[in-house]
Amino acid sequence: MVCSEEKASPELIDTLVRLSEDWEREGSCWGYVRNPEDSFSGQRIFTARDGKEVIGYALITHRTAERMGSIVPDGTEYVELEELYVVPERRNAGVGSALFRFVEDTVRREGAPYLLLGTATKDHRAILHFYIDEVGMDFWSARLFKKLSPDD
Repeated sequence: MVCSEEKASPELIDTLVRLSEDWEREGSCWGYVRNPEDSFSGQRIFTARDGKEVIGYALITHRTAERMGSIVPDGTEYVELEELYVVPERRNAGVGSALFRFVEDTVRREGAPYLLLGTATKDHRAILHFYIDEVGMDFWSARLFKKLSPDD
């Protein structure tokens, strides 16, 4: 497996759209919908490949902090990890960790002081284990919801 940053070629965009369609069909994240072809503009693309096959991808965007003062001072440049996806048959095999660390090392060398992300997975225990225990992120906040019905 090799992790790298790639330019957005038509072939790569087609692959990422197909993978995001697979992710949407999984139903593993609250509200996740596939990426349209034009959604990759302004994002940096990182891939994990096994030979020529993309087995995982990460999308990042450079941002400036606003109204996040409890963790990142306003005006601070940071990197937002928009998506990190690994094909189901390669999960729990170190692909996601390797891809995350590749992104982390790349943006660290470039001088980014923070890497932030949000997640909407339905398996919160697994994702918190991955991000906190496996790749060493700190917990900042959580947004929870409960759907209410008239009979509750």
